[in-house]
Amino acid sequence: MKKITTSCPTEKALHFIGGKWKLCIIQRLSLRTFRFNELKRTIPDISQKVLTQELRRLEQGEFISRKSYSGNALKVEYSLTDHGISLLKIVDELNSWAQTHDQHISKLVKNFNESI
Repeated sequence: MKKITTSCPTEKALHFIGGKWKLCIIQRLSLRTFRFNELKRTIPDISQKVLTQELRRLEQGEFISRKSYSGNALKVEYSLTDHGISLLKIVDELNSWAQTHDQHISKLVKNFNESI
């Protein structure tokens, strides 16, 4: 891993919350607490490995919490922390923007998919 050397607050934040899946995971966890497989079902395009990695990174960044319950079968639940909750305004704004610009985004997706 490379060291973070930027002094730009936005770049530093995106290092921890950017990428393809993190905001998607945060958005899902805004609805309720999820167990791993429940969360995986709500994001069908993510692999189990990547979901595990992203959950660990979000947990390390203190955006989500992981609670384990012992018993016959290990039960693990994920939920947002105060830091994660503080991101919901951004997630909501991004979602609103995406809905408003859906035609343009769909065109970009189509052109991208045709180019590969």
